[in-house]
Amino acid sequence: MSTNTVTTASEFELVSGLEIHVQLNTNTKIFSSDSASFGAGPNEHISTVSLALPGALPKLNKEVVEKAVKMGLALHCTINQVNYFDRKNYFYADLPKGYQITQDNLPICQNGYLDVTLGDGSIKRIGINRIHLEEDAGKSMHDQNDHYSYVDLNRAGVPLIEIVTEPDIRSAEEASALLTEMRKLVRHLDVSDGNMEEGSLRCDANISIRKPGATTFGTRCEVKNLNSIRNVRRAMDFEFSRQVDVVSQGGTIIQSTLNFDADKGTTSPMRSKEMANDYRYFPDPDLAPMILSDEWLERVKAAMPALPSEITQELMESYGISNGEASLLAGDAELLAFFHKGVGTVKHNKSLINWLVGPIRALLNERTLAIADYAITPLQLAAVINLCDDKKVTQQVALQQLLPALEKDQQADPTTLAKSLNLWIEENDDELNGFIDEVLAKYAAQVSAYKKGKKGVLGLFVGEVLKMAKGKADPQKVNILVQEKLA
Repeated sequence: MSTNTVTTASEFELVSGLEIHVQLNTNTKIFSSDSASFGAGPNEHISTVSLALPGALPKLNKEVVEKAVKMGLALHCTINQVNYFDRKNYFYADLPKGYQITQDNLPICQNGYLDVTLGDGSIKRIGINRIHLEEDAGKSMHDQNDHYSYVDLNRAGVPLIEIVTEPDIRSAEEASALLTEMRKLVRHLDVSDGNMEEGSLRCDANISIRKPGATTFGTRCEVKNLNSIRNVRRAMDFEFSRQVDVVSQGGTIIQSTLNFDADKGTTSPMRSKEMANDYRYFPDPDLAPMILSDEWLERVKAAMPALPSEITQELMESYGISNGEASLLAGDAELLAFFHKGVGTVKHNKSLINWLVGPIRALLNERTLAIADYAITPLQLAAVINLCDDKKVTQQVALQQLLPALEKDQQADPTTLAKSLNLWIEENDDELNGFIDEVLAKYAAQVSAYKKGKKGVLGLFVGEVLKMAKGKADPQKVNILVQEKLA
């Protein structure tokens, strides 16, 4: 990247829209009864339909339609009750039919939007142009053999929805926020597991630049198959800088399809960009038009759960917590269910929230464990939190000793167990004062620094005293006693 880019980048704005491919979590494929599950051996989940053998006809999976409509309703889309499937013609080794069944002129959902919250707290509305149904292609593997490419058709025919946004995105942050919300939404609605590493959620980014205030769009380039939110940000930042560099040096942006190299953080051309007429779309004669009745659509609407944005707002109002804390709870149905089971037992609701979004979440992440699989029940955790809030047990001891002990003896009462393990906070002021004297004598230089105004060393003294007390002292009380001694 030239230094010229740095001086001229502010003269341009990024214009981007995303094409988000969501693999639906149905048991079977969109047009056949083959399993749609991930992780099988090569070509285990195939049939005459997946292989496109002569005479094999597709049959639509009804659950696919319902999941697509749920997503459309969540994104405030108009649901087209009469729509049909088209053939998108192109040749590739992992596309057995020589065409992909998709939707072109009349997708199942259109004209919606999603509001996302940015880092500064502002709300950005991003338009949703359409959501259409389609089948996935197979997978070509070019690194298994020096002389041949291999083809695995397990993925061929797996159901997808493609969510196409309007070109409303103006920064990598906005794209990241959109994808984060979209992943939260597909999981909340049980439409997909949203796992980007396994390809259940992937994204193509259309990127162009223009002068701020301009109403026409620049020439766009499409970066394909971005499989993480971090890579979307990196690709978008690099491609914006590259296009600014080209234009600043008098060059012209060529409309093209790009690949993103995650190791180098750069984009490179794959091919010139196809236009719609290259695909020779036409209605698929093997599939009848799909008609959604008013009664069926009303049933789907009635079964829709509250959306994460609504739950977030309700949690903020009910418990006085921040948007970040509420969003964490709203975005994880299992964590939210755990919270609701414990909230009636814990003495301070905010304490339960602090534990769930803090140490408990960290513990689960470290073990790669879902909270539904955690051995501690909501009522047990609430009891442990109450012990800490009542100054009976310190949080450090609870996390390091009491919770592990409860995991081993899941029928135990937390209070009884804490007493039997001698974890109770000891209120022996004489002993604590003795510990404090030892610590202050050991760290005489730091004591001198504290008295000269370096108050940050107070944490060192308190920490050392707590170590000597083996965690069985109230940190707040120790803090007060240490300050009294220093005064």
